[in-house]
Amino acid sequence: MEGGEGGDTGSASAAVAPIAKWRSDFSRTFQYYLDRSTPHPVHRWLGTLAVALIYVLRVYFLQGFYIVTYGLGIYILNLLIGFLSPKIDPELEALDGASLPTKGSDEFKPFIRRLPEFKFWYAITKACCVAFLMTFFSIFDVPVFWPILLCYWIVLFVLTMKRQIMHMIKYRYIPFSFGKQRYSGKKSPASSSGLTRD
Repeated sequence: MEGGEGGDTGSASAAVAPIAKWRSDFSRTFQYYLDRSTPHPVHRWLGTLAVALIYVLRVYFLQGFYIVTYGLGIYILNLLIGFLSPKIDPELEALDGASLPTKGSDEFKPFIRRLPEFKFWYAITKACCVAFLMTFFSIFDVPVFWPILLCYWIVLFVLTMKRQIMHMIKYRYIPFSFGKQRYSGKKSPASSSGLTRD
């Protein structure tokens, strides 16, 4: 009997090995393409916009799954707050004695997000895909009066953004940068006078 039990264990591990190998290969390939997409934010966000549009069209034509959409909206709002917030909260730094620079003579501290752009994009894309898959299961189609959910989400969005903007004003930070700052050097006297060499 002992030999039979060992044989069962061997056949079970032999059956699991190809699945583990496939999962490892898939994970490696997925990570490869994810890494390759990192320097292309415009293309990534256009892809996410396409996924979100497909989801919205599916919900519109099915006339249901509003609770899933509401949950998706709340999750995206939560991600947006993380994206707009600094990694180290200035309110907590003020208690420790350290704070963001308020004068030109203070040390420069760059804005570091609590949720980086790539993770923000990845979480939104994953959430839209999961919400899309949930629309194929009728158990998630809870009957609700969707205008109330929409009004509640809008109120929640406005109040949350107001609080976030007040936080930005109070601690004087802007969570966006518009590329590398460019400096124009001094013009040489020859180029400014219009003289050229032949």
